[in-house]
Amino acid sequence: MHLSAESGGSSRDAMADFFVPVERTLTEVLSEHPGELVKTGSPSVVCSALPTHWRSNKTLPVAFRVVSLGEIVDGTLVTIKAGNDENYCAELRNATAVMKNQVAKFNDLRFVGRSGRGKGNGKYY
Repeated sequence: MHLSAESGGSSRDAMADFFVPVERTLTEVLSEHPGELVKTGSPSVVCSALPTHWRSNKTLPVAFRVVSLGEIVDGTLVTIKAGNDENYCAELRNATAVMKNQVAKFNDLRFVGRSGRGKGNGKYY
């Protein structure tokens, strides 16, 4: 996006205005669900918070969710990957779900084997 000096603003200010609505939406969603959802590497995607420690091959206490703040067509397949400093690519079971109403719900997501989930620091989504 580019605005000329005649239009009353610099292109830097215009870009800041362009990104504010998305950030506001992200802030609103996180404040509506405190402790339930966390930011990801993408500004338009949030996901469920994971327990700090969980035994391998056990179902999570609640269904893991990926929520899109942008428009995603219903029926889109969503596949997740996980890792940390110890294991950059954990082995997951049931790591694919279908997007419906901007939410992909993973009912039986499991970390298999030595996924590195036992360490609470350095999780990547």
